[in-house]
Amino acid sequence: MNNLPSDRPPLRAVHRAIAALRRGELVVLAGAQPLVLLAAETASAAALAELAKLGSPVLLLAAPRAASVLPDRPVSEPAQAVAMIPALLTPASLRSLADPTAEQVFPEPPIAADAPAEAATALALVKLASLLPAVLAVPPPADAVAGTLLAVPSVDVLGYPLSLSAGLQRVAEARVPLADAPDTRIVAFRPGDGGVEHLAILVGRPEDVETPLVRVHSACFTGDLLGSLRCDCGAQLQTAIARMAQEGAGALIYLAQEGRGIGLVNKLRAYTLQDRGLDTLDANRALGWAVDERNFLAAAIMLEALGIRRLRLLTNNPGKVAALTACGVEVVKRVSHIVAPNGVNDRYLAAKAERLGHLLK
Repeated sequence: MNNLPSDRPPLRAVHRAIAALRRGELVVLAGAQPLVLLAAETASAAALAELAKLGSPVLLLAAPRAASVLPDRPVSEPAQAVAMIPALLTPASLRSLADPTAEQVFPEPPIAADAPAEAATALALVKLASLLPAVLAVPPPADAVAGTLLAVPSVDVLGYPLSLSAGLQRVAEARVPLADAPDTRIVAFRPGDGGVEHLAILVGRPEDVETPLVRVHSACFTGDLLGSLRCDCGAQLQTAIARMAQEGAGALIYLAQEGRGIGLVNKLRAYTLQDRGLDTLDANRALGWAVDERNFLAAAIMLEALGIRRLRLLTNNPGKVAALTACGVEVVKRVSHIVAPNGVNDRYLAAKAERLGHLLK
């Protein structure tokens, strides 16, 4: 953990660009080849007209979604950005191209185009905003937008996830007795952009145990709060806390990374695609996201701040062990955390075992 940066690149420009894209506003990605961007999901007719004044925009899509829209277009990498020229530049037509759960209206098929040099970074920025990975882009005329639109350096976009984790600050702590673990504290960590806090749920005093039981748990509104049967998240959360109470100590790192990092809205879209026959992996890909978009550096930094450097990790996911180890956490043992299928999530659990390598037996 000593190799973490002592200072972090500016976050303000990226944070402001994220907010602007979510509001349906134009932003400039300032890089080797500057681009004016407009998120397809939030584009209005007025914003489209404003963008069209600057030139002829191309629509950038993540490769998995582009493969459905342009089936003859070869795609080599899942994260590859693919450019196309939409036949109609309207909010409805863009939604059809970007969102497989929306009404599919293709009056004319889009035309394949060459992706600009900063295409992948443009998609990364839209994904940071938890929007569909689809963005309109046009190179700005030399003097058309100078000083009039919000600009964000591409290098800041690429460094943003690391900067958020490296800038985590411990901001609050309180005793919160739980039904299964009366001796519990919750510690809040705030990211550098002022966004949603990550939480550490501490049962007993795990910082005083040589190798405490630790679970790194990603937020799941539907499972953790509502008790959804579609996943095993809620059951894993509750049984993890109860198990730590039985041992007398443990730490549950609760990361604000809903839906394996794609956000709640996109997770609901993925559920719609699952109801149409896709499994949890292919549903994420169909939306243009990677199977797992999470960043576990935040968990590593939180654990270090809590004084927990060696631990037993409560997980069925070997990939999580590898990710934390890569971030400098010493995982001395993986502890199995199997929850029985409930009749609704059987297919979901099978996909995690067969396609993600989770150890569920």
